[in-house]
Amino acid sequence: MNHHLTHEELAALIKTRAGITIAPEAIEHPDATFDDFGVDSLGLLGIVGELENRYQAQIAPGAEMAKTPQQFLDAVNSSVKTGA
Repeated sequence: MNHHLTHEELAALIKTRAGITIAPEAIEHPDATFDDFGVDSLGLLGIVGELENRYQAQIAPGAEMAKTPQQFLDAVNSSVKTGA
């Protein structure tokens, strides 16, 4: 699978799975953290579950504990790319 999760897709997933609306541009900021937006590990766990179902690939363990959107995207994209 060669899909690459984008900031836009992550923002949409946060809205549907965590119930928090975030502009994609806001999560692109290098200093942005999930705490800044009120997204907790439970919300990220829901996103991980959605992505695992969508891509039929296991996401790297601990991705739901990422502190920043970029860390989360890196973990997800690495997992989907390698089929982790």
